[in-house]
This record gives sequence, C-alpha cells and structure tokens, in this order.
Amino acid sequence: MVAQLEYIQRTQSQVQTENDVLTFTFDQLLLQRGGRLGPVTVAYETWGELNTTGDNAILITHALTGTSHAHDAADPENPRAAWWNPLIGPGKYFDTSRYFVICANVIGSCAGSTGPSSKNPLTDRPYGMRFPVITIRDMVRAQHKLIKHLGVRRLAMVAGGSIGGQQALEWAVTYPHLIEKVAVIAASAAVSAQAIAFNEVARQSIMADPAWLCGDYLPGQGPASGLSIARMLAMITYQSEESMEMRFSRNQVQREPVTAPTFAPELGGRFDVENYLYYQGDKLAQRFDANSYLYISRAMDLYDVSEGYASLEEALGRIRSQILFVGISSDFLFPASHVRRLADKVQMVGGDARYVELNSPHGHDAFLKEWNQLTAALRQF
Repeated sequence: MVAQLEYIQRTQSQVQTENDVLTFTFDQLLLQRGGRLGPVTVAYETWGELNTTGDNAILITHALTGTSHAHDAADPENPRAAWWNPLIGPGKYFDTSRYFVICANVIGSCAGSTGPSSKNPLTDRPYGMRFPVITIRDMVRAQHKLIKHLGVRRLAMVAGGSIGGQQALEWAVTYPHLIEKVAVIAASAAVSAQAIAFNEVARQSIMADPAWLCGDYLPGQGPASGLSIARMLAMITYQSEESMEMRFSRNQVQREPVTAPTFAPELGGRFDVENYLYYQGDKLAQRFDANSYLYISRAMDLYDVSEGYASLEEALGRIRSQILFVGISSDFLFPASHVRRLADKVQMVGGDARYVELNSPHGHDAFLKEWNQLTAALRQF
C-alpha cells in the first residue's frame, strides 16, 4: 500500500481527503465509436491492501447514477451510507482483510471522473453536449488503465449490478486472461427495446426542460424538473408491481408532501406512491448532472457485448473466467429469463458459467436490497 501511494504521488493523481476519494489522470482514451477523449480523470476509492504479487484485487462496478462510494468504513453496517456496504468489509463477502477492493466512478459521470460537466481543455468551459459518445467498453478500458496504474496484475473478481453488470461482462470478454471470477448481476448481453424506450422517454424529459439550454446550462442551474421526471420514470422500472403494492398500495400521502417538479395542481390530493417518486426525483436532481444522465443512460442502451465480433457466440467464447450470472425473479428492466439465457449461451460455448436467481418482490432494485440472498448467491462461487 505504501508503494502504491508513493506511485500515486509521482503521477498526476490527486488525493481528496473527503470521502477518501482518489483520482488518476491519464493522457487520452481512444473511444469505441470513434475519436478520443483526453485528458481523462478516473475517481476511485479503495479498501484493504494490495498484496506483493498484485493478484488479490477485486473491482466493484457501479450502476447508472452510482459513485465510487461502495463502502463506508466509518459507518460499515449502514446500507444508506454506501451502496454495497453490507457486502464489503472485514469478514464480509468482499473481505477487505484479504482483498484489495476497488470501485471506480465511470467516465461520463459527475462524481469525480471526466464527464460532460468537466472542463473541455479546448474551450476552458464544461463539455456539455460536446462531450463524445461513450460506451460501456470505453468505461472498462478506462478502468483497465486505472488498475494497471495501481499495480494490479490480476483481478480476483469483477462484480457489479445493472450497468455495473454490463461492465463486469465486458471485462470478462475484453480482458479474459486478467480475471479469475466475474459476477454479472441483473444484467444481460444487451438491453431490450422496451428498456431503450423507457430510457429515451427519460432523456426527452430532460431535453424538453427549458433550463437544459441544449446542454449549456451553468453549474447548479440545470434542468432540475426534467431530470427529476427522468428519475421518477426510472424508479418505476427499478421496482415491481408487487413491491409497489406492498409499500404504497393506494394510500394517500403519509408524510409532508414533497414539491412536485412542475407547478401543476394536485388534482384531488396525492397518493403516497406519487410523493415517493417526487422525493426520489428531487433527491437525484440535487446531486447528479443531467447531461451525465443522458450520456450514461445512452451507454446502457448502446451496449451489445457482441459488437466488434462476428457473433455473440464468438464474443462469449473469449471468456476464461468463472462467471456467475444472477437474475432477479421480479426484474422488469433486465428480466431473469434474459440473464438465464445468457448464462446458458456461455455454457454452450464451453464457458464455466452458473446461474442463480434471487426470489424477490423488489424488482431490479433487489441487488441493492436482498443482502442475505445476494451474499448466499455469491458464496456459491
């Protein structure tokens, strides 16, 4: 660990003491859809120590609006303090007393990595919509540069859910000899037409907001209403009918009403589920960049693990890791049948693949809630 920090000090990386976030900057990244991006900064956090052979590292990959803060050592038992807190730490599945655990913020985001809100070196202004189209493969290539920088020679595991699961799958295909195990959770080889449709409606809600200004809004003055509505729509896709009935039913609002993203009248009162959506929309609008939402959700849509290969079978045939696929019985966004089908295809081309299904009413969000089931599924590895 000391050698690692000394190396960081000799590079352009900066240590930010708040939340223990580190950054690594490199010159440029050639992009899958053409062009290049540079310089590129990747924000990341680590827990545990890298061993002398550089082969005890685990990479955790986050979802659409996630950050590098997958674990909070100061509040390790609180799932609200960090998004995968119950899985990471001494004695937990991702055991930081044995492993060097890394989580990097994806490029295109707004939580420390280079994205649309970053300064364009050619104009000294935020990129906005002049930021290039980025893909899941680009995100993974940037992460690969990071782990090389950290001295990692081999990854014991890459694991993530949703878009993080897409990244984990891409790691298995693009860098087959670098990883021992991969966990693809609530993700498939490509999203469905229905998922693309929902994402496009969310993006249009952002771009229809007058405050969007074609992406050239000032920091803190972006399309809050549009982003809030986009998040409201997304939250519906992350849940299931059963979970929403269990939690809200047709109850009237149970707490102080949250301000709606428009000035429309409430039309006869408000349901509790509506108040929940307003709350979630407002919370995201306060912390996330609208342009980043456009770019990362589009990367999710564009992802097809077979792109650049003759077939899906050729792409999956590259996998050399043991690979676990985890589906969720009530997942609306990445149906369990799609995840199972992908696991079967990997087995058909000779891969060491397993499939486990979480039986949960919580929909896509179950990978952020069903801690006991998820731990049990991972332990089968």
